[in-house]
This record gives sequence, C-alpha cells and structure tokens, in this order.
Amino acid sequence: MTEQPNPKSQPAATNHEAAPESEPLSPRRALFGVGIVLLVLLVLAAVGVLRRFHANDVLAARTNSLAAPTVSVAPAKSGASVETLVLPGNVTALTDSPIYARTDGYLDRWYFDIGSKVKKGQLLAVILTPELDRQVSQAESDLATAQATATNARTQADRYSGLVKSDAVSQQDTDTFVNQAAATASSVKSAEANLQRLREMQSFEKVYAPFDGVVTAREVDTGQLISSGSGQSAGTELFHMQALQTLRVYTNVPQLFSQTMKRGMKVGLTFPEYPGKTFQGTLVRTADAIDPVSRTLLVELDVDNRSGQLMPGAQAQVHFKTDSATPTFIVPASALIFRREGIQVATITQSSDGTVAHLISVGIGEDDGANVQIVSGLNPSDRVIQDPPDSLIDGEKVTLESSQSSAFGAGGL
Repeated sequence: MTEQPNPKSQPAATNHEAAPESEPLSPRRALFGVGIVLLVLLVLAAVGVLRRFHANDVLAARTNSLAAPTVSVAPAKSGASVETLVLPGNVTALTDSPIYARTDGYLDRWYFDIGSKVKKGQLLAVILTPELDRQVSQAESDLATAQATATNARTQADRYSGLVKSDAVSQQDTDTFVNQAAATASSVKSAEANLQRLREMQSFEKVYAPFDGVVTAREVDTGQLISSGSGQSAGTELFHMQALQTLRVYTNVPQLFSQTMKRGMKVGLTFPEYPGKTFQGTLVRTADAIDPVSRTLLVELDVDNRSGQLMPGAQAQVHFKTDSATPTFIVPASALIFRREGIQVATITQSSDGTVAHLISVGIGEDDGANVQIVSGLNPSDRVIQDPPDSLIDGEKVTLESSQSSAFGAGGL
C-alpha cells in the first residue's frame, strides 16, 4: 500500500521575496502622540475644575439664599389726625398747709379730728400758756411803773421850765429834768410795745382755721407739750389742712407735644376708682420751660371738686386731645427693635439685587401695648417688617414670604 504524501508535513516552498519589516516611530510622531494625550488630559481636568467651580457657586448661592431670613412685611398704617395723649397725673389740693403753734404751752383742748370740714376762722384748739400769762402780768406792771416815772419826770420838767424864766433855777438843772422826762417817755413806749407783743403771743393760745378745708391730720392730743415754730425749728405740727373744693393735677408732657399745650384747653381725666367716668379739667398754667433731665413740660390742670368725689394724693390718667403736627403711623409693638442706637423699625427696599432691610430710628407716641404710634422717622411708602429677627442688621438681604413676594413685585402693598 503506497503512502500518500502529507502536504502539511512537507516544507513550505522557500519564498525568495521576504515580507518587509515594520519601520520604527519617528521622534516627531511620538511627540505628537504625547501632545494629544496631554491635551485630552488637560481638557478633562479643565472640565472637572469648571464643574467644581460651578458646584461651589451653586452651593454658595444656595447657602446665601437659605441664610437670608424670611420676613413678613406690611405698610405702616396712617394714624389719626387728632391724637389722644394719655399721661399719668398727680392730684394735689389747691391749698395744702400744716398748722403749727406760735406759742409754747400745753394743749388744753382740740375741737376737730381728721376728715372734719371746717370754715375759715373756726377754732381748732386751745393751748394753755401759764408762763406767758405771768409774763403778760409782769409787762403790765412794768408799764404802770414806767408811766408813773414818766409822769413825775414830765411834772419836774414843766416846773423847772417855768422857774428858769425867773432865774429861780439854773438852766443846767432845767435841761437835766427835760431830758429825764423824754427818757422816761421812751421807756413807757418800750413797755407798751413789750406788753403788746406778749398779748399777741397770748392770742395764739387759740388756733383758728386759716381757710375753708378739711382736716387731714391731727398730730397732738390733750395735755401734750407744744413747742412753737415750724420747718427746721423744733415746732410741733398741730393739724394738717387741705382745701378740696378745687384740685390741682400736675403732669409732665413730652417735649414733642409741648407746643400743643394751650391755656384754657379742656382735658379729660379718668380714675381707676371710677371706671367709665370722665372728669373735666382745665389747663391753667405751664412751667414755660423744658426740664433738662426728663425733657418734659410741667403742666397744671384745675378740676372742680365741689362734689367731693376726688381726693388729693390720687393718680389720674390725663387724656390730651391734640392736633397732629406731623403725619403719624401705627405699627405693631412686635415691629420695634430696641438697641443702643435707640428705638428702630426695619423697612425693606427692592432692586435687581434682591430685597434689602434698612433700620430706621423712630420716635414713638401713644402705646397701648399691642400697637405703637410712630410720630417721626417713617414715610407713607415705607413697608415695615412685622417681626424682625434679633440678628437683623442694616443692609442685610432678606427673603419675603412667598404669599407676599408677588404682591411686592407687582408694585407693593
């Protein structure tokens, strides 16, 4: 069996034309490839950096947006053209007088106690003055002695004046008796004046009411030792009296309203013991000077109290009705900011950069607890932040509540 030749086992025919070998890369082509790779890497790095910067900007914008406080605003309401200014007032008597003794002694009797209504000239008390009575008796005796001496001296002077004309006595003796008569006459006048003084002191044994009024205090009792004098001296106050037919009410008006205080204007007065009732007072005078400490004007009102309903020492609420000299506005009390710069409110302005808060110093008038009257600092177009955060500063950006953004964007409230 003849074996067939295996073509695979036979050697391949020799190819005299060998395959060409690959040529090596030139330096230029290598640098070009490296440049392409670096360029791609740079582009990728730049894209990454830009994306990071964009992310930081978005994050910063988002953070600033969330950091801006969200506030609600409302326009300042216009106040009334006639303002009601309510101030505390002190009620005093028209006449308030302590009654002192003018002589020393012992209280013999008193006739009126506290709450008693007395008329001018009524007897209030009697003081016993035994020492003064003896001084009066002595002064009467001294006066009698001085009068007798003066009468004798005048007789002698008249006699010598007649005898000197006939040269019976000397001119010197005559002059001596004339001068003696003049001296004794002066002694009589001195004794009369001393007796008059003591009798006037004796008249002070009876203490009378100096005016129509009410006894509001009695400081002594029967048998008590009485010392004369008053004030800084060691005097004893016997009674205290007050005239209550007309009462004075004093109050301090802020400087802002001082020019509206006119004499003769009628003013309402209310008292806590008479709820719902208003008494009428009349402005009678002012101090015409601003107190440099409190910056207020002292005002006096007179109130008719013949009915006896009001009492001195009470506190009244004085209701002044004045025309507003400048526009006023009403804002909630929660809109006020209290800082060392004074009382402020926060308003907003809108621009292409957003909504910005501004702090404005204001002057306040009437305050009822819930709302406050602003008398200076605001304008009708101002929009006031209702409840500003404590950290709010001037120029800070704020975010309006969503329910108000469209309204303000359309032209304000």
